Order: sequence, then C-alpha cells, then structure tokens
Amino acid sequence: MAARESARERALVATGDELAALLHHHVGDVLLAVLDNPALDETQLCLLLDRKDLPAEILETVAARKPLLKNYRVKRALVFHPRTPRLVGLRLIRELYLMDLVQLTLLPAAVPEIKISAEEQLIARLPQLPLGQKITLARRGPGRVAGTLLGEGHPQVLDVVLDNPRLTESQVLKALSREKLPQRAVQAISHHRKWSLVYNVRIALVRHPASTLSTILAFLPQLTVSDLRELASPGIVSESLRKYLQAEVERRTSKSEKPVAGAEMPPPPGDES
Repeated sequence: MAARESARERALVATGDELAALLHHHVGDVLLAVLDNPALDETQLCLLLDRKDLPAEILETVAARKPLLKNYRVKRALVFHPRTPRLVGLRLIRELYLMDLVQLTLLPAAVPEIKISAEEQLIARLPQLPLGQKITLARRGPGRVAGTLLGEGHPQVLDVVLDNPRLTESQVLKALSREKLPQRAVQAISHHRKWSLVYNVRIALVRHPASTLSTILAFLPQLTVSDLRELASPGIVSESLRKYLQAEVERRTSKSEKPVAGAEMPPPPGDES
C-alpha cells in the first residue's frame, strides 16, 4: 500500500525518464496521477493512449478534460482505442479527418457501432467534398460509401468505384433500385468486366428504365425462363420491352417442345395396332 502511494506521489511530479516509465504502470491510481502531472506533454499522453490494456477509467478521464481534447492526436487516439466507452467514441468521431474516418471503418477491431457511425460521417460529407477526395474514397472507401458514390454517377468516379474491392453486390443492386440513377452509371455497370456478369445485377439492369435496348437484348439469353416470365409481368418493365421478353420466352418454350428429328412419335391413344 505504501509503495502504491509512493508511486502515485512520484507520478504527480516526475519528469523525463521517470515519467516515461510511469506511463507503463499497471495501477490505475498511478496513471490517474500521471494525468495530473504538469510535465505530461502531448507526445507522452499519446504514448499512454497507445496502451491497449489501458483501463476505461483512464480513457474516460482523458475524454472529460476539455483542454486535452484540443489536441487532434488525443481525440484520434481515444476514438481508435478499443476500450474507449462507446458514447465517448460516438461523440468524438464527428471531429475526425476524412482519411482517419476511412481507416476507422476498415479497422477489424473497431466496435461495429463505431464503424457504422464513421461510415455515416463519410456519407454525410460527400456532397461537400472536392472531386479528388471523392476519387480517393471511391478507390479506398468502405462498401456503403462506395455504393453512395456509385449512386451519384460522377463520370470520373464511376470506373474507380466499380473496381473498389469492398463494393458489394447488395450495394450495386441498391444503386440499380433507384429509378433516377444516372444513365451513365447504369451503362458503366452494364459494361463492367465484373458486375455485368453477376446474374442478379443483369436482372436489375433489365428492369432499369435507363438501360439501353442493346444491353437488355444481350442479357436475355442468359436469364432463366422463370425470371423472364416474371419480368414480363405487367407493370415491371415498359410495354415495348415486355414484347421482347415474351418473344424470348416463346422462343425458348417452342425450342424445348420441338420434337427431336428421327425420334419415334408415340401412337395416338387407342391405336395399338
């Protein structure tokens, strides 16, 4: 007990190497005393916050001291720390720089709610971002952000975002579910070497009013008869396109029902002679 109190007293006044050593102390009271030490500078505080075993009490104390939060590195360290209380992280996340938000969304150890909040922050900032930053996000951003950029349909972003390895099929389908998706985005998807080959994406492209007839006709032979029939139901596609779908169904049906040449036909009922 005396040793612990002695360490706490030293933590209040230590400097130099002694203070640096106390940053690694295992007792919470000693670390709290370190925070009260006037010699503690930004670099040392960030070293303390780099400790993954840091008690939540220390993180809460740092977050409650407004003078410490004037430093961006401190705010970033708090948000990125796996033991930072959820409400503290959610409060500070809106103050992070753009690429730190991106890094946070891709951090495997980050709390899911923190990741989602970071994605929402990125999406909320998209309308105000210059083109260069949008291209960077299109290349490196998480799936939800990539899907939002796809929906914007900026010509200089489309090719980049469609190659984003984190863009998912669900995000592409979500973009194609919007009737007002720019035609250039629809065309970019329909010609993309990966997404144009995905079956559900092809169906979504056939349904989309901005798809060209040549694109649709190229996809029809690859669709199943049951899907063609469903697409040809009233109200799903335009009446002019319905005719092409119905014709494709009839072509497939008649082809499957056509007897094989040379095959012996069964005798009519009752004729067994």
